[in-house]
Amino acid sequence: MKRILLNISLAISTLGFAQTTVVDLIVGSEDHTTLAAAVGAAGLVETLNSGGPFTVFAPTDAAFALLPEGTLESLIADTTGALATILTHHVSGGSTLSTDLYDGMMVTTVAGTELMVSIDSNGVYIDGAMVTVANLTADNGVVHVINAVLLPEAEAEVESNTVVDIIVGSEDHTTLAAAVGAAGLVETLSGDGPFTVFAPTDAAFALLPEGLVATLLEDPSGQLTTILTHHVFAGSALSTDLYDGMMVPTIAGGELEVMIDSTGVYIDNAMVTVADIVTSNGVVHVIDAVLIPEEGLSIEESLAIENPTYLYSIDVLGKRINKATLNTIIFDVYSSGSVVKRFSLR
Repeated sequence: MKRILLNISLAISTLGFAQTTVVDLIVGSEDHTTLAAAVGAAGLVETLNSGGPFTVFAPTDAAFALLPEGTLESLIADTTGALATILTHHVSGGSTLSTDLYDGMMVTTVAGTELMVSIDSNGVYIDGAMVTVANLTADNGVVHVINAVLLPEAEAEVESNTVVDIIVGSEDHTTLAAAVGAAGLVETLSGDGPFTVFAPTDAAFALLPEGLVATLLEDPSGQLTTILTHHVFAGSALSTDLYDGMMVPTIAGGELEVMIDSTGVYIDNAMVTVADIVTSNGVVHVIDAVLIPEEGLSIEESLAIENPTYLYSIDVLGKRINKATLNTIIFDVYSSGSVVKRFSLR
């Protein structure tokens, strides 16, 4: 401590004795030995000895003693990091006397942070620290003594808001969230993007033949990945960007057809039930059916038909349709209870 103070004094002496700086006031105070040592350790002596002007809110030794045990030692160990940030959080540019302060005033610090001034019948406070001695004037500014160390607020952690976060945070997309995780697509869809995701709900997955989701999860890097990436467009497409007959390329290499009529917007016959959930890396549209690529999917092979007596066909919503219906996903139901899923080609 004595060596640091000696170095500070030597630094001051090289500048001559014609001026009294804010550093001189701190070093010359019996109540600010800790602050003086910290300023020296952080390499701020030369800065605060310069022309300025500066306003320094100077915590006393008693103020530093109020910090949790070990805090000061930790700060001294990182002199150019946390210590320098905290010290410059006590300094503002300009010479601000007590008569310049007013209740609610925000003081911008050299650290780029802000301090709030509060004034009431009890006195003047800087971010809750009381000014116990005001207006110690130096040639390059002014020092106000305070009874607490001012700690800058930690930068608020920016909450992640990617298309994956929307899916994972939705109570209606637990199956999709699990599938995205199993397929190893979380990192990809958390990237810069932008992405447009057509997100089937749990109810949409429940419309698939029994056991199909479990079968897909057994091969997450195969058909599951193909199906999931068939729901993603590499770009940001809001509902206002969609038009009837538009073909949307997917990152799986297929295409999705947009159909718009008086009843709503459809993506390959899946209705968009919630549109334009904007995220930091794209947009999510909720849909009521799972989109199946036209090619490369052999799901029906795992649903062998024991008795090939055809009964009827239904769409993904369970509505009976003509077996020859085109451009949609069809489930053919047989008397044995077996179901074959197919896509009727154009």
